[in-house]
Amino acid sequence: MPSSTFQSFSTSSSSTTINGQTTSKSEHTFTDPSGTRVERTHQAPGEAPRVERFETDATGRQLEDHRHADAKRIQDVTEEEDARTKERAYEERMQDEYAKREGGA
Repeated sequence: MPSSTFQSFSTSSSSTTINGQTTSKSEHTFTDPSGTRVERTHQAPGEAPRVERFETDATGRQLEDHRHADAKRIQDVTEEEDARTKERAYEERMQDEYAKREGGA
């Protein structure tokens, strides 16, 4: 039985501007006898690009790439950053308060 040696690569991208706000999308797909790898990027106005990557084997089953497992997860860290900022401000206020008490005693 002959072995297959095909390879295919496709890429597409688009951007839309409405009222001066641009949204862009792109997709890159590479297929060979071992399977398919896809990378999709989406960027909305004022946001960082979001990248999604996935891979399937030759039978079409999705594979988990442990090197990029966390990279595929989209996480909003705004609340975590706000909590850290509030925590630092609280600690500074407490240090100031202790310093006042120690200086006044």
